[in-house]
Amino acid sequence: MTLNMEKLEPLLHMMVQELGAAANAALVLVGDKLGLYRALAEAGPLSAQELAKKTGTHERYIREWLSAQAASSFIEHDKTAGTFSMTPEQAGVLADPDSPVNMTGGFYSLAAVFADEPKLTRAFQSGDGVGWGDHSDCLFCGTERFFRPGYKAHLVDEWLPALDGVTKRLASGGKVADVGCGHGASTIIMAQAFPKSDFVGIDFHRASIDHAREAANGQGNLRFDVASGKDYEGTGYDLVTVFDALHDMGDPVGVAAHIRQTLKPEGTLMLVEPLAGDTLEENLNPVGRIYYAFSTNICVPASLNQEVGAALGAQAGEKRLTEVLKEAGFTRVRRAADTPFNMILEARP
Repeated sequence: MTLNMEKLEPLLHMMVQELGAAANAALVLVGDKLGLYRALAEAGPLSAQELAKKTGTHERYIREWLSAQAASSFIEHDKTAGTFSMTPEQAGVLADPDSPVNMTGGFYSLAAVFADEPKLTRAFQSGDGVGWGDHSDCLFCGTERFFRPGYKAHLVDEWLPALDGVTKRLASGGKVADVGCGHGASTIIMAQAFPKSDFVGIDFHRASIDHAREAANGQGNLRFDVASGKDYEGTGYDLVTVFDALHDMGDPVGVAAHIRQTLKPEGTLMLVEPLAGDTLEENLNPVGRIYYAFSTNICVPASLNQEVGAALGAQAGEKRLTEVLKEAGFTRVRRAADTPFNMILEARP
């Protein structure tokens, strides 16, 4: 086999970038857990010795960590002064957990991906699924931390107002179920914004519900229940929401059908799903790359572990999701809004 160097060199260059990114992923977790990014953003420019003192860490480790971060362009290095700092953009992505562009949560999910790789490899061979609750704990906190900044930035100010008449009903006092709520970030954000409405967050993963109850911190118009999307209790909901979860479910048609039955006749389903086109070619881009990777590692195995095992995948696309909703009995489906990471579908009975 003869290698074409013109084709080989860019491929090798890309692989070097990939290895550097993968190796540095663990260091992002270190920086977040030890508050290194936050300290640098708040007090920088700092030398390695100054950052170590400020964070109670050892200077030699910090010096090497800072070098790796500078080589990754995650922080800035001043050669003359021998100090390190962060631009506002770098701080927003890495240091501020409330920033709408914070990305550190994804790295916590990566830790679960690598820890659970042996399970995934066996699943490839057997065809069995890997249950959501069978993953490492860091997956659940990582999922919350990755999606929560986007929910805080867009949910109340953009997504809910894009639905026909929903914010008016919630402002005056409505009834809402958040299905597949995980750690409850989306449910809590909505409950705080609409104190006259009653909210219930629903998830089949008990550990996530326990975390959500603690995070709710006594919010009076909010509760969390352990149940699946096909058997949660209650009817007469003005709004049911599903955030980045329907594609993980084994029977998305069955879940959507149960949601339709629990809605008021004039009620609304808001389905938030990863942004995707309807064909593979449309999704061959950096965002699609992330979602396909997590879909292979997490979403498809989770669905295959449940009854039916539809395995929609995180890049199902609007056309396929609309087909699911209409098969479940919804008659009107439209895209109400979107962001670089999500599409928001409004479905009516």
